[in-house]
Amino acid sequence: MLHYLENLFHALDFGSMGAAALRVAAIFLCLTVHETCHGLAAYVLGDPTAKSMHRLSLNPLRHIDWFGLLMMFAVGFGWAKPVPVDPRYFRKPKQGMAVTALAGPVSNLLLAAAAILAARFIYLSNPSHLVLWTVFDFCLYILAPLSVGLGLFNLLPIPPLDGAKVLGVLLPERTYFRLMRYERYGMLALLALSLTGIGGGWINMAIYQVYHWLIDFMF
Repeated sequence: MLHYLENLFHALDFGSMGAAALRVAAIFLCLTVHETCHGLAAYVLGDPTAKSMHRLSLNPLRHIDWFGLLMMFAVGFGWAKPVPVDPRYFRKPKQGMAVTALAGPVSNLLLAAAAILAARFIYLSNPSHLVLWTVFDFCLYILAPLSVGLGLFNLLPIPPLDGAKVLGVLLPERTYFRLMRYERYGMLALLALSLTGIGGGWINMAIYQVYHWLIDFMF
């Protein structure tokens, strides 16, 4: 038995395992910040629903949908538990929903900017410690592009993504609520697009452009 365990240990690729662990950590952080900021925006606008359900938290376990996490890690498209929002608390429900929805993608772009800024400080300090270079790689090459990707992807005007709620500000009431009724079908469409790769080229190009613009601006 010990012989087999030794063979298994030597067969493990700890480099790949470490990279996978860092990617999972980045996904946890991106999704947690995204959902928490949805709840914070709703709370500022007068909706206490997320706060009452303990969703104004940076504890990722309060936000993670495990199947959505697996899908994001495996195919690049996933989701967290939606933050509960009751638009009846908003003075202007449609506008309140748009601001609440926009808070998520904006938070991801700000997180990406903060990660790039952290990487810049590490780079300028020219550290000799391996841990700091690991943090540098994590911030610049894993967290920042992933956060940019999550932010831009959620701005697509397809229900149930945040972009559909932002677009709703420009739509007549009847058209807006009709669009929101198709959220479940939008999720299936997004899953199909992700698995087939349709539209992935221009989305990846947009992510690449924004990511490198942030690096040029902040690094």
